Amino acid sequence: MPLRRRPGLPVLTLSRLVPNVLTLLGLCAGLTAVRLALMERWELAVAAIVLAMVMDALDGKIARLMGTASEFGAQLDSLADSISFGVAPALIVYLWALSGAGGIGWALALIFAVSCALRLARFNVKLHETKTYPWSERFFTGVPAPAGAGLALLPMVLSFELGGAILASAWFNGFVLAGAAALMVSTIPTFSAKRVKIPRSYLGLALIGAGILAAFLISTPWAALGAMGLTYLASIPVATIVFRRLLKRHNMNTPDVGTDR
Repeated sequence: MPLRRRPGLPVLTLSRLVPNVLTLLGLCAGLTAVRLALMERWELAVAAIVLAMVMDALDGKIARLMGTASEFGAQLDSLADSISFGVAPALIVYLWALSGAGGIGWALALIFAVSCALRLARFNVKLHETKTYPWSERFFTGVPAPAGAGLALLPMVLSFELGGAILASAWFNGFVLAGAAALMVSTIPTFSAKRVKIPRSYLGLALIGAGILAAFLISTPWAALGAMGLTYLASIPVATIVFRRLLKRHNMNTPDVGTDR
Protein backbone atom coordinates (compact mmCIF):
# COMPACT_ATOMS: atom_id res chain seq x y z
CA MET A 1 0.00 0.00 0.00
CA PRO A 2 1.64 3.30 -1.05
CA LEU A 3 2.44 5.76 1.66
CA ARG A 4 0.42 8.93 1.65
CA ARG A 5 2.39 12.10 1.31
CA ARG A 6 1.75 14.54 4.10
CA PRO A 7 0.43 17.86 2.92
CA GLY A 8 3.13 20.51 3.10
CA LEU A 9 2.82 23.87 4.73
CA PRO A 10 1.22 26.51 2.53
CA VAL A 11 3.64 28.90 0.90
CA LEU A 12 3.32 32.35 2.46
CA THR A 13 4.22 35.45 0.53
CA LEU A 14 6.17 38.23 2.16
CA SER A 15 3.15 40.53 2.06
CA ARG A 16 1.21 38.14 4.31
CA LEU A 17 4.01 38.25 6.89
CA VAL A 18 4.34 42.04 7.05
CA PRO A 19 1.46 42.69 9.52
CA ASN A 20 2.66 39.95 11.89
CA VAL A 21 6.23 41.24 11.66
CA LEU A 22 4.99 44.70 12.66
CA THR A 23 3.13 43.15 15.59
CA LEU A 24 6.29 41.41 16.76
CA LEU A 25 8.28 44.64 16.36
CA GLY A 26 5.75 46.35 18.61
CA LEU A 27 6.13 43.56 21.15
CA CYS A 28 9.92 43.96 21.06
CA ALA A 29 9.52 47.72 21.53
CA GLY A 30 7.36 47.16 24.61
CA LEU A 31 9.85 44.75 26.17
CA THR A 32 12.72 47.09 25.31
CA ALA A 33 10.88 49.83 27.19
CA VAL A 34 11.09 47.71 30.34
CA ARG A 35 14.84 47.26 29.86
CA LEU A 36 15.29 51.01 29.39
CA ALA A 37 13.28 51.65 32.56
CA LEU A 38 15.55 49.28 34.49
CA MET A 39 18.44 51.43 33.25
CA GLU A 40 16.49 54.55 34.38
CA ARG A 41 16.44 55.92 30.86
CA TRP A 42 12.88 57.10 31.28
CA GLU A 43 12.48 59.22 28.15
CA LEU A 44 13.68 56.40 25.90
CA ALA A 45 11.38 53.97 27.73
CA VAL A 46 8.35 56.13 26.96
CA ALA A 47 9.55 56.57 23.37
CA ALA A 48 9.68 52.77 23.02
CA ILE A 49 6.05 52.50 24.18
CA VAL A 50 5.08 55.19 21.66
CA LEU A 51 6.86 53.16 18.97
CA ALA A 52 4.84 50.10 20.03
CA MET A 53 1.66 52.20 19.63
CA VAL A 54 2.69 53.14 16.10
CA MET A 55 3.34 49.50 15.23
CA ASP A 56 -0.04 48.54 16.70
CA ALA A 57 -1.80 51.16 14.60
CA LEU A 58 -0.04 50.02 11.42
CA ASP A 59 -0.29 46.23 11.63
CA GLY A 60 -4.07 46.00 11.54
CA LYS A 61 -4.43 48.72 8.91
CA ILE A 62 -1.85 47.09 6.62
CA ALA A 63 -3.44 43.67 7.11
CA ARG A 64 -6.82 45.03 5.98
CA LEU A 65 -5.35 46.93 3.03
CA MET A 66 -3.46 43.85 1.84
CA GLY A 67 -6.35 41.51 2.53
CA THR A 68 -4.17 39.42 4.82
CA ALA A 69 -6.16 39.75 8.05
CA SER A 70 -6.44 36.43 9.89
CA GLU A 71 -7.52 34.96 13.21
CA PHE A 72 -3.88 34.13 13.96
CA GLY A 73 -2.87 37.76 13.44
CA ALA A 74 -5.71 39.02 15.64
CA GLN A 75 -4.72 36.72 18.51
CA LEU A 76 -1.03 37.56 18.14
CA ASP A 77 -1.87 41.26 18.19
CA SER A 78 -3.81 40.92 21.46
CA LEU A 79 -1.03 38.93 23.13
CA ALA A 80 1.54 41.53 22.07
CA ASP A 81 -0.72 44.38 23.25
CA SER A 82 -1.12 42.75 26.65
CA ILE A 83 2.64 42.94 27.14
CA SER A 84 3.38 46.25 25.42
CA PHE A 85 0.42 48.18 26.87
CA GLY A 86 -0.29 46.24 30.05
CA VAL A 87 2.84 44.71 31.56
CA ALA A 88 5.40 47.22 30.24
CA PRO A 89 3.65 50.46 31.35
CA ALA A 90 2.84 48.94 34.74
CA LEU A 91 6.50 48.06 35.31
CA ILE A 92 7.73 51.44 34.05
CA VAL A 93 5.44 53.38 36.38
CA TYR A 94 6.28 51.06 39.26
CA LEU A 95 10.02 51.50 38.77
CA TRP A 96 9.66 55.26 38.28
CA ALA A 97 7.32 56.22 41.10
CA LEU A 98 5.65 53.30 42.90
CA SER A 99 8.58 51.18 44.08
CA GLY A 100 8.82 53.26 47.27
CA ALA A 101 5.17 52.52 48.07
CA GLY A 102 5.92 48.88 48.84
CA GLY A 103 3.21 46.30 48.37
CA ILE A 104 0.54 48.86 47.53
CA GLY A 105 2.54 50.15 44.59
CA TRP A 106 3.12 46.63 43.28
CA ALA A 107 -0.57 45.79 43.72
CA LEU A 108 -1.54 48.81 41.62
CA ALA A 109 0.88 47.71 38.90
CA LEU A 110 -0.66 44.22 38.93
CA ILE A 111 -4.18 45.65 38.77
CA PHE A 112 -3.29 47.68 35.69
CA ALA A 113 -1.71 44.70 33.89
CA VAL A 114 -4.68 42.45 34.74
CA SER A 115 -7.17 45.11 33.64
CA CYS A 116 -5.41 45.42 30.29
CA ALA A 117 -5.59 41.65 29.76
CA LEU A 118 -9.31 41.63 30.63
CA ARG A 119 -9.98 44.54 28.30
CA LEU A 120 -8.24 42.77 25.40
CA ALA A 121 -10.11 39.52 26.09
CA ARG A 122 -13.42 41.38 25.99
CA PHE A 123 -12.40 43.06 22.74
CA ASN A 124 -11.63 39.69 21.13
CA VAL A 125 -15.01 38.32 22.16
CA LYS A 126 -16.85 41.35 20.76
CA LEU A 127 -15.12 40.93 17.39
CA HIS A 128 -17.41 37.97 16.71
CA GLU A 129 -20.59 39.67 17.96
CA THR A 130 -22.99 41.53 15.73
CA LYS A 131 -23.15 45.27 16.27
CA THR A 132 -26.11 46.37 18.38
CA TYR A 133 -26.53 49.70 16.63
CA PRO A 134 -25.50 50.88 13.15
CA TRP A 135 -23.18 53.48 14.71
CA SER A 136 -21.59 51.14 17.26
CA GLU A 137 -18.39 50.89 15.22
CA ARG A 138 -17.69 54.55 15.92
CA PHE A 139 -17.15 53.75 19.61
CA PHE A 140 -15.08 51.46 21.78
CA THR A 141 -16.38 49.94 25.00
CA GLY A 142 -13.98 51.37 27.55
CA VAL A 143 -10.57 52.81 26.84
CA PRO A 144 -8.50 50.71 24.38
CA ALA A 145 -5.22 49.22 25.58
CA PRO A 146 -2.83 51.65 23.79
CA ALA A 147 -4.76 54.65 25.10
CA GLY A 148 -4.78 53.13 28.58
CA ALA A 149 -1.00 52.80 28.43
CA GLY A 150 -0.75 56.42 27.32
CA LEU A 151 -2.90 57.60 30.23
CA ALA A 152 -0.82 55.56 32.69
CA LEU A 153 2.37 57.21 31.41
CA LEU A 154 0.85 60.69 31.17
CA PRO A 155 2.27 61.99 34.50
CA MET A 156 5.74 60.87 33.43
CA VAL A 157 5.38 62.53 30.02
CA LEU A 158 4.21 65.78 31.59
CA SER A 159 7.05 65.67 34.11
CA PHE A 160 9.59 65.61 31.27
CA GLU A 161 8.27 69.00 30.18
CA LEU A 162 7.04 70.58 33.41
CA GLY A 163 9.00 68.89 36.18
CA GLY A 164 7.51 69.03 39.65
CA ALA A 165 7.38 66.67 42.59
CA ILE A 166 3.63 66.10 42.32
CA LEU A 167 3.82 64.50 38.88
CA ALA A 168 6.53 62.13 40.14
CA SER A 169 4.86 61.32 43.45
CA ALA A 170 3.77 57.80 44.29
CA TRP A 171 0.24 58.73 45.34
CA PHE A 172 -0.48 60.71 42.17
CA ASN A 173 0.89 58.01 39.84
CA GLY A 174 -0.96 55.34 41.81
CA PHE A 175 -4.21 57.27 41.39
CA VAL A 176 -3.63 57.71 37.64
CA LEU A 177 -2.66 54.05 37.19
CA ALA A 178 -5.77 52.86 39.01
CA GLY A 179 -7.93 55.29 37.05
CA ALA A 180 -6.51 54.10 33.73
CA ALA A 181 -7.12 50.49 34.76
CA ALA A 182 -10.73 51.28 35.66
CA LEU A 183 -11.32 53.05 32.35
CA MET A 184 -10.03 50.06 30.38
CA VAL A 185 -12.41 47.57 31.99
CA SER A 186 -15.33 50.00 32.15
CA THR A 187 -18.28 50.09 29.74
CA ILE A 188 -17.87 53.82 29.09
CA PRO A 189 -18.11 54.55 25.35
CA THR A 190 -15.00 56.15 23.85
CA PHE A 191 -14.35 57.38 20.33
CA SER A 192 -12.78 54.96 17.86
CA ALA A 193 -10.21 56.76 15.72
CA LYS A 194 -10.28 53.85 13.25
CA ARG A 195 -13.77 54.86 12.10
CA VAL A 196 -13.23 58.61 11.82
CA LYS A 197 -14.22 59.77 8.35
CA ILE A 198 -12.94 63.09 7.02
CA PRO A 199 -15.14 64.81 4.43
CA ARG A 200 -13.42 65.54 1.13
CA SER A 201 -13.90 69.28 1.66
CA TYR A 202 -11.91 69.12 4.91
CA LEU A 203 -9.09 66.94 3.56
CA GLY A 204 -6.68 69.85 3.02
CA LEU A 205 -7.36 71.20 6.49
CA ALA A 206 -6.76 67.75 7.98
CA LEU A 207 -3.41 67.47 6.20
CA ILE A 208 -2.37 70.89 7.49
CA GLY A 209 -3.32 69.81 11.01
CA ALA A 210 -1.32 66.60 10.64
CA GLY A 211 1.69 68.61 9.49
CA ILE A 212 1.42 70.96 12.47
CA LEU A 213 1.15 68.00 14.84
CA ALA A 214 4.20 66.36 13.27
CA ALA A 215 6.14 69.62 13.66
CA PHE A 216 5.31 69.82 17.38
CA LEU A 217 6.13 66.13 17.89
CA ILE A 218 9.58 66.74 16.41
CA SER A 219 10.33 70.07 18.10
CA THR A 220 8.66 69.59 21.51
CA PRO A 221 7.72 65.89 21.71
CA TRP A 222 6.83 65.71 25.41
CA ALA A 223 4.62 68.80 25.33
CA ALA A 224 2.88 67.49 22.22
CA LEU A 225 2.37 63.99 23.66
CA GLY A 226 1.14 65.47 26.94
CA ALA A 227 -1.35 67.68 25.10
CA MET A 228 -2.56 64.67 23.09
CA GLY A 229 -3.06 62.66 26.28
CA LEU A 230 -5.01 65.45 27.98
CA THR A 231 -7.11 65.95 24.84
CA TYR A 232 -7.97 62.27 24.72
CA LEU A 233 -8.89 62.34 28.40
CA ALA A 234 -11.21 65.29 27.75
CA SER A 235 -12.81 63.43 24.81
CA ILE A 236 -14.10 60.61 27.04
CA PRO A 237 -17.05 62.54 28.56
CA VAL A 238 -17.76 64.01 25.11
CA ALA A 239 -17.98 60.49 23.66
CA THR A 240 -20.38 59.48 26.43
CA ILE A 241 -22.65 62.44 25.66
CA VAL A 242 -22.61 61.76 21.91
CA PHE A 243 -23.29 58.05 22.47
CA ARG A 244 -26.27 58.75 24.72
CA ARG A 245 -27.73 61.23 22.23
CA LEU A 246 -27.44 58.72 19.41
CA LEU A 247 -28.98 56.03 21.60
CA LYS A 248 -31.87 58.33 22.56
CA ARG A 249 -32.47 59.25 18.91
CA HIS A 250 -32.36 55.56 17.95
CA ASN A 251 -34.90 54.64 20.63
CA MET A 252 -37.20 57.46 19.57
CA ASN A 253 -37.11 56.35 15.92
CA THR A 254 -37.58 52.66 16.71
CA PRO A 255 -41.23 51.72 17.22
CA ASP A 256 -42.12 49.37 20.06
CA VAL A 257 -42.93 45.86 18.90
CA GLY A 258 -45.81 44.22 20.72
CA THR A 259 -48.97 42.22 20.28
CA ASP A 260 -52.53 43.34 20.80
CA ARG A 261 -54.48 41.52 23.45
